[in-house]
Formats: sequence, C-alpha cells, structure tokens
Amino acid sequence: MKRVSILLFIFLPVCDCVWSQKEMNQFIFFAYERSRIQEKSFLTNGGIKGAQLKYSWRELEPKENQYNLELIQKDLDFLNSKGKKLFIQLQDVSFDTAYKCVPDYIMQNKLYNGGADIQYYIDNKNKITRQNGYVARRWDEAVAQRFYKLLFVLGKRFDGKIEGINLPETSVGFDDSLKQYPKGYTPEIYKNSIIQYMAMVKQAFPKSVVIQYANFMPGEWLPGKDKSYLKELYAFAKLKGIGMGGPDIKVYNKGHMNNGYKFLKEYSNDITTGLAVQDGNYEEINPQTGKRVTINEIHDFGKNHIGLNYIFWGTQEPFYTKEVLPFLKTCGDKKQ
Repeated sequence: MKRVSILLFIFLPVCDCVWSQKEMNQFIFFAYERSRIQEKSFLTNGGIKGAQLKYSWRELEPKENQYNLELIQKDLDFLNSKGKKLFIQLQDVSFDTAYKCVPDYIMQNKLYNGGADIQYYIDNKNKITRQNGYVARRWDEAVAQRFYKLLFVLGKRFDGKIEGINLPETSVGFDDSLKQYPKGYTPEIYKNSIIQYMAMVKQAFPKSVVIQYANFMPGEWLPGKDKSYLKELYAFAKLKGIGMGGPDIKVYNKGHMNNGYKFLKEYSNDITTGLAVQDGNYEEINPQTGKRVTINEIHDFGKNHIGLNYIFWGTQEPFYTKEVLPFLKTCGDKKQ
C-alpha cells in the first residue's frame, strides 16, 4: 500500500506591511483624546509610527495674535521621547453645533461675517434633516487670511519637527439643490478657496508632510455630476507636491470609489496619500464578501488597491483593542 502524505495549510490573518512597494506608515488617530498618547498599548507597539492628533483653531489662537503653541509642543516632546511621531490635524470644522472650532474674536466680529456657518445633514432626497456643526468660512478672504497667519505661525515652530499636518475634509453640508448658500459662497468659489488653502499650508510647511483631506466636493457628485472640482484639486496637489487623503476607509464603498478614492488611486504614484479609519468604518460591510470588513481587508484595500502612504487607525472599541493593536504589532514584528 502506498503511503500518502497530506499537507495541511493553515491560513492566519497576518500583516503584510513589509511587502508593500510604498512605505506604509501606521498612525493611531486619537483625535482630541490627546492624553491617550501615554497609553502603554500605543507606546510599546512597534508597528505604530506615531499619533494623529486634532487641534482646533479655537484652541491654538484663543485671542487674536495670541497663540497657544504649547498644546502641540508638549505632545510633540512626549512622543519624541518615546520614539513616536506626531501628525497634526488642524481643525476648522465641527460636526456638532455644540462645538465651534473658530475663535470667538472672529465669530463675534462683523468683519468676518460670523466667521463660521452652520452645516446641515442632507439626505439622498436633498432634504435637510438636522444641523451638522460649524465650518469656518474658508471662502471668505478675511477669515482665510487669519487662518493663513495661523499656518505660518505653526510652520515657523513645527515644520520639519512634526511628521506632518493635514487639513480637514473638503465636504461641507450646504443644500446644493435649493442653492441655500451662506453669504459669498458658491461651489466654484469654495473650490478656489480650497486650492488656496492647499498652497498656503504647503508654503508654511515645506519640510513636513502636508495632506489635504478631499473626499467629496460640494456642487458635484461623480461620475454623473462632474464639475471637475476634485479633479482640479488633485491636479494642483501633483503640481505642488501636496499630499491628499480623507476621513474614512470604507472598503469598496461606491460613493467613495467614484469620488475621493478614484483620484487617490490615480495619483498614488505621484503624491503622498493617507486615509483615516474613523468611527463606523470597522462595522462596514465589505461588498466583495457580504460580511463585516476585517482589519486585514482594510489594510489590504488601502495598501494594494489605493496605494496609501499613511493609514490613521481610529480607536473605536472593541475593534481597536481586540483587532487593530494586535494586527499592527505583527507589522512591527515583521520589520524587526
């Protein structure tokens, strides 16, 4: 009787970070929970390069021309002492009307037309269902000039010392169907203002990584309603060496695939790219499997489908502790 050898292959979910053609930088997105950079599970994980932390304009410039840079400095010093890097998200928008990111001296001065406008949550029938926080009047030249000054103050202190800085998403909640726009706003004017913001943050931070989050643009919805707004932003980014990205990694989500992800993939060989895994992303259904997305699938989508340089992992539980941290630890172990 012939002896038959049977080979059993057991496939385990492992991190394939080290096989990427592009360097994959894994950061933890702690947002405003900045004190969490002291957590042992973060500091001792060799697969994590650093922390992405939010700082609001309101915090950093509480009064006109008075800057609270020590907020950033203390976090930077601590992270550096532990061998970790800092990535700043400079926040001028909120998604809850209880929070305002723009300083009072701007919001209370007529020169700045209120400084910020209320966003609205609009459903797929273009109906306003609720208020959705405040966004700085990025299209208002007087407001923009104050923000540019903040950028250059930050750049003078932190350029080349932090890993990078990103500006928040371009998507804003105004009613395009009824054209109920804030004073001075149109989608075209807004697009031009975002390009100017991109130019200014790059000038302020020529050494550190600069990323503009550009997921969707008001006034268009690709592929059907194409005004070339996103296209122009990404073309400008390539021209000026500016990175691009966005909030949310929703694996193979149709809306994102037709908009921000489309351009991130197209330009991934030309510019720095990064996406943040935010609350709810770990609960998404992967349309290719019909099941809840896995951490490995999120990473594979970002690395192999889009070609990201950065993933900023959110801390939503139980996923962060039970799945994300162990996954990233395998990344660190493979690099050693």
